[in-house]
Amino acid sequence: MIEIGKFNELRFIKKTENGLILTDGEREVQLPYVYAPEGAEIGDNLHVFVYIHSDGRLMATTETPLAQVDEFAYLEVVDENENGVFMDMGIGKDVFVPSREQKRPMKIGQKYVVYLYNDEKTERITASSLLSDFVDQDAHDLEEGDEVRLLITEESDLGYSAIINQQFMGLLYRNEVFEDLKPGDKRRGFVKKIREGNKIDLSLQVIGFRHILDLKDVLLAKLEENKGSILLGDKSSPEDIYNQLKISKKAFKKAAGSLYKERLIEVSDHEIKLAPKAKS
Repeated sequence: MIEIGKFNELRFIKKTENGLILTDGEREVQLPYVYAPEGAEIGDNLHVFVYIHSDGRLMATTETPLAQVDEFAYLEVVDENENGVFMDMGIGKDVFVPSREQKRPMKIGQKYVVYLYNDEKTERITASSLLSDFVDQDAHDLEEGDEVRLLITEESDLGYSAIINQQFMGLLYRNEVFEDLKPGDKRRGFVKKIREGNKIDLSLQVIGFRHILDLKDVLLAKLEENKGSILLGDKSSPEDIYNQLKISKKAFKKAAGSLYKERLIEVSDHEIKLAPKAKS
């Protein structure tokens, strides 16, 4: 069965004036010659992305789109009409966003996070910025501490909303983020807490004891690189710590405290140094 808006493996069965004809055994798809792989022969299976042309025909391309159906993506508005806007998918086919599917009116030249789906009536690839309609509200397969892939969707007073693993929605709290984030940014993240109602709190830093072990290694490596000294200490600002190490002050103090207890470093207000016995 051909999946519209996704990549398919289809068999090349004949040539026409306009391109190759591919099939899954039930429906036929046209692949224009400009996208046909060199040396393709009848009987070959070709890996192609399938969509519906404006004239209603099934079309294929070997180009790679910015997103497929059932995915969230950060796309740019390139055109509009009275019924909605069109967003660039990175191929010769734009995706339509009906006005009713826009959380806020979209403008040409602006980029937005949207979800791609097939319209039930027309099968055409369609997009929506009503993201909450397409996320899974059940977080049963996530656990606190899990590493996840994040797509930042929008900023609020609380922090940054993010799509988790192309499936769930979570929140990064503003006071725990030490870098500039914007919609469309992709980050590695971690599940910090799953609250009542399956609301998911996120962190950009590893959670728990494993985090401290990782940061100890980071600090020791940084000290070695800097000839045994880093100009960061108990009274350094959170901004200075993040600029140098990309971690929070709280995480820095925990890792440094652990190394100090092991007598591997010496700590002062604005500097940490390798202890004499720890120097290589």
